[in-house]
Amino acid sequence: MSQSPDTPLIPYIVTLGTAGGPRWWKDHEGTPRFGIATAVVVGETWYLVDCGQGAGRQANAAGLAMSNLGGIFITHMHSDHTVDLPSLLLFGAFELKNTPRGPIPVVGPSDRGKLPPLSPRATSTPDAVAPHRPTPGVNGLLHGILGAYATDCNDRIFDSLAKSPVEQFEALEIELPADLAFDPDTDVSPEMEPIEVFRDEQVTVTAILVSHHPTAPAYAFRFETVAGSVTISGDTAPCENMVRLAQGTDLLLHEAINLDILAAQYSDAQMLQATMDHHRRAHTTAKEAGVIASRAGAKHLALHHLVPSYSPPAAWQEAHTTYSGPLSIPNDLEVIPFGPAARTATEVSNSFPANI
Repeated sequence: MSQSPDTPLIPYIVTLGTAGGPRWWKDHEGTPRFGIATAVVVGETWYLVDCGQGAGRQANAAGLAMSNLGGIFITHMHSDHTVDLPSLLLFGAFELKNTPRGPIPVVGPSDRGKLPPLSPRATSTPDAVAPHRPTPGVNGLLHGILGAYATDCNDRIFDSLAKSPVEQFEALEIELPADLAFDPDTDVSPEMEPIEVFRDEQVTVTAILVSHHPTAPAYAFRFETVAGSVTISGDTAPCENMVRLAQGTDLLLHEAINLDILAAQYSDAQMLQATMDHHRRAHTTAKEAGVIASRAGAKHLALHHLVPSYSPPAAWQEAHTTYSGPLSIPNDLEVIPFGPAARTATEVSNSFPANI
């Protein structure tokens, strides 16, 4: 979206990917949907929220240059939100080799601190992956990726004189208030006020804990600009913190799940029950997302992280039964402007006759 110097700044988001879950998804017509990733664009700078499958390629397709990337924000440590971080660190580093700028912050959760509780449906205790560090946060993830790709990195650093990605990216783990009654097992989203996690000349980013048990900490982010705000839920069940963070926001991007259709894809009864237990306590239906948007007074609701993404459009339109404002169900690479100027522009364009 180009803007002339004479027009007011209208920030916008680009839905780089709209599917959720660790699978290669398609929509109801069989068209692939990329993994969850959202670009928040303010002037020439953009910020990436989550790095789902294909995020780097989609950013490139949207014309978003790595040299203009202001930060990467990870809502939580599930693979469908982080799987394309390696390509951003490695391919992105190559694009940044001639760019005179400081490191790009990678903002997100800290180490969970302990393994999640075992499902009550389990019949045995599994062996943990990487038992020496089984629950890393963004710092462990970033350095673990670069460590795994050390051969590639060092080939390019020593032979091609490329700049080290260690110098180009910086992990910033979110610190929770010391007096907050957070517990990754028993209280993943105690009521709290939003906390500032990032600030630059374009945006102030605040975060709040959300309820995505057993993944904890898990965050939602709100981006405040001089021209409007956008709030991005990450993965969460309905919770008071989400309503608090989204109060009066110009655009609320909220996850949505279709529990009925999702259950039909499992053939293993034990896995079905355990997985559906998780989905019911950790995600939000379209109708519930509408309630959150209404209670928060959000000016516009858009549903993404669609699970399963092949659900019929009518399933997502259920949000309109609980939310009366503008509702979007975007496809990949759609642009949604936000803020008062965006609403004014929409009202003006809607006032013209259809044949003009």
